[in-house]
Amino acid sequence: MIDMDKPRFTTLAGMVFLAAALRLIPHPPNFTPLAAMALFGGAYISDKRLAFGLPLAALFLSDAVLGFYHGMIWVYGSFALIVCLGLQLQSRRRLLPIAGAALASSVLFFALTNFGVWASGGLYPHTLAGLETCYVAAIPFFQNTIAGDLVYTALLFGGFALAEKKFPALREATVPGAA
Repeated sequence: MIDMDKPRFTTLAGMVFLAAALRLIPHPPNFTPLAAMALFGGAYISDKRLAFGLPLAALFLSDAVLGFYHGMIWVYGSFALIVCLGLQLQSRRRLLPIAGAALASSVLFFALTNFGVWASGGLYPHTLAGLETCYVAAIPFFQNTIAGDLVYTALLFGGFALAEKKFPALREATVPGAA
């Protein structure tokens, strides 16, 4: 269980909510910190309930400000899966695994949310050709998704790694004798 009074947890939670707040400022379509926020939460918050709860709560609060929308279940589902990717990084927080997880997050979000647009909307026919059309129509937004995920993942993971080096109180507690 995490001691919520500890500087590490407070900093991690603050970074997650700050990332969600950045969604509220003007930005190019799909260039947001949300997937990076979910990945970061999963990678750094050791209590699994909080690893899922904080990023999803931050997303919900930003949605409450911006307005709720059709298809939220697909977005929230994709971010829950991205937290799962982050959980896999807890013991491998190095450049290549993090970059790979960020790219996988982009693909996961693209695949799941656009499937949701096709499956639960009336914009595209419910045929294989309709699904293909839906994915093709979303390709112009995908480059911003990838760019945003990579930039914000670098900022969150890199920023916290630098903060851990500078401020010992932010470092993860180690158990004596643990390998």
